[in-house]
Amino acid sequence: MADEPALRALLLKGLAGDEAAHRAFLTEAAALLRGFFRARLRGRNEDAEDLVQETLVALHTRRQSYDPAYPLTAWLYAIARYRLIDFLRRAKHRAHASLDGVDFGEPDPDYEASDAKRDVATLLGKLPEKQRTAIRLVKLEEKSVREAADETGLSESDIKISIHRGLKTLMRLMGQEQTT
Repeated sequence: MADEPALRALLLKGLAGDEAAHRAFLTEAAALLRGFFRARLRGRNEDAEDLVQETLVALHTRRQSYDPAYPLTAWLYAIARYRLIDFLRRAKHRAHASLDGVDFGEPDPDYEASDAKRDVATLLGKLPEKQRTAIRLVKLEEKSVREAADETGLSESDIKISIHRGLKTLMRLMGQEQTT
């Protein structure tokens, strides 16, 4: 696993147009995020993996927001923390008033919704309909897996599988995005 300077170098090379470095950055970031989420969601590895994928999408779409004057891992973990807070809010796990000193309702001040929505819509448009619908209902509209299954007529397992496969496809598409 890369240390902070190596990880930062990969991101900066990726920002300069090096596709291989960007992929390497996302791979290394995934390993860090997996540990971060698994430590906080003990025994819920499927949820942790979903959060890893969501956070990687956020890192990719917000990569231009990284300020090299600050530590890379602080930026990376801030994004991860907001993803976790959003997940906990969706899951209605409000047993704790805050997480790492951040209130659940506190907005991300650097988040530019219009840019993210446009990027997400473009990427989702490249997915098969079943995967796109499952991700839209559960991840974007924050419906439960059961609600999405009822709405689509698919099984809950099919919804979960479609989300997982769709998120994997989105990661692959993001890697190809820089070559076009």
